[in-house]
Amino acid sequence: MSLVDGFSLACPASAPFFGYFGAASAMALANLGAAYGTAKSGAGISGMGVTSPHLVMKALIPVVMAGVVGIYGLIIAVIISTKIQAPRDGAPQYTIFGAAAHLASGMAGGFSGLAAGIAIGIVGDVGTRALAQQPKLFVGMILILIFAEALGLYGLIVALIFSASTTGSCPEPPTV
Repeated sequence: MSLVDGFSLACPASAPFFGYFGAASAMALANLGAAYGTAKSGAGISGMGVTSPHLVMKALIPVVMAGVVGIYGLIIAVIISTKIQAPRDGAPQYTIFGAAAHLASGMAGGFSGLAAGIAIGIVGDVGTRALAQQPKLFVGMILILIFAEALGLYGLIVALIFSASTTGSCPEPPTV
């Protein structure tokens, strides 16, 4: 194998695509979960607000927790995008290993955020409606929401570990 082949295999021109795709995946999927959680919880709050308007402020907690899931995606996307290196003097600086780590980071964080948002939305909808019927359910609803939020936090932690891994360096381009 010549030096040119080793250089193009370690640092292909397509590597930044995969890194940025990881960042975009983290943002899009986590925000999709946050949007679903907000919308579903908001529908439950609206339904319970008709019969128990004095509990509406307590019932906003699922909406806030869903919004935090979107922030997790933003954190992951910013960290990934700052680690993608632009070519210097026409030579790529971003390895395929780094691209794969950043793609996995974005997907892990994004899908975890999506799952957390869906769980928060369902619990927020049903929990707030039940809260209107029985206010003693508030602590139980909050505990379930915390465990649902933890799914997104686990994804954030794994994404941070993936994106912090050493990515190696590109070999020097061959001199002509």
